[in-house]
Amino acid sequence: MQNCLNKMTIEDIDVKNKKALVRCDFNVPQDDAGGITDDKRVRESLPTIKYLADHGAAVILCSHLGRPKGEFKMKYSLTPVAKRLGELLGKEIVMAADVIGNDARAKAVALAPGQIMLLENVRFHAEEEKNDPAFSKALASLADIYVNDAFGTAHRAHASTAGVADYLPAVCGYLIRKEISVMGGALSSPRRPFVAILGGAKVSDKIGVIENLIEKCDTIIIGGAMAYTFVKALGGSIGASRCEEDKLDLALELVEKALMYGTRFVLPVDTIISDRFAADAPPSCVKTRCIPDGMLGLDIGPLSIERYCKFIEEAGTIIWNGPMGVFEFEAFANGTRAIAEAIANSGAVSIIGGGDSAAAVEQLGYADKMTHISTGGGASLEFIEGLELPGIACLRDK
Repeated sequence: MQNCLNKMTIEDIDVKNKKALVRCDFNVPQDDAGGITDDKRVRESLPTIKYLADHGAAVILCSHLGRPKGEFKMKYSLTPVAKRLGELLGKEIVMAADVIGNDARAKAVALAPGQIMLLENVRFHAEEEKNDPAFSKALASLADIYVNDAFGTAHRAHASTAGVADYLPAVCGYLIRKEISVMGGALSSPRRPFVAILGGAKVSDKIGVIENLIEKCDTIIIGGAMAYTFVKALGGSIGASRCEEDKLDLALELVEKALMYGTRFVLPVDTIISDRFAADAPPSCVKTRCIPDGMLGLDIGPLSIERYCKFIEEAGTIIWNGPMGVFEFEAFANGTRAIAEAIANSGAVSIIGGGDSAAAVEQLGYADKMTHISTGGGASLEFIEGLELPGIACLRDK
């Protein structure tokens, strides 16, 4: 963890009159007409871009968008991003028609200090996701320095996230610096009590995270469909609720590990159930260990909410990843809503680990009350799990 927190940033190198290749995360949602429906990721990149341009660098931006699978598809073009970026910065963004082709090379050569250009979608090349050395070298040849500011893809060893660092001095931008300092600080020296709230569908997605946090946290709170695998492993009846049968022994091992470390491992005591997975399904409440046959657990119940909120109230540091129930259905959104509200009103250092929980917090209007909302779902999970992220490991140490 420590060497991860000790990476060089754009402030540690001289960028004046240098061409800076900057990997951003512009993988933004768009409507059918190509309009950007949420520009949060574009806005998150602005501090790094502004710093480089203001300090005399010629800025060459690159990103992926969607999954075009190595071929040009108009709907995955970054042209709408260039337009939005220009509006936010109040200056023209030079848009390249390709990534390493004649147009990109000519525009990169002509780019003056303070100017900004955007390459076309790097995933229009299959070599990007294969981390192909020749493609990495061609991409690196456009610039003098490399800046990674795309935390959302830092867990991928792709050409534009890691490969180019073999050919250029590599540092991080402000967004990655913020992500690793806030999350890294929470994991290495948290304000206590340290509470982790983990939800979502599958235990298998969170095994490494739970194992790592058991050794660091005071309390681990479980919600979402993955709770039922633990409940069944402990001998409860879960009806037709989602369960990973092949993970029952592992679930038991995790509970026993928590006991061994003296970490509270908290499961829901009551559950909102229904007879089907649907927005209009009629909700009712039962004890979590006694879900009738044929019924599905779809949210945590009021007693669980009350209990979870008490732990949140007393917390010094909170990490939350994954909703408590089927948040997209109003009848089963209460658990997630209550947890978001409790975290927003707590005095704790609060870190929301990207993905669905970040979306829930944004949707409910609590984003500005959280200490940090991660821009990367998968990357934040792997970071919390203690894994090395290729897009950060490749950067220079101070």
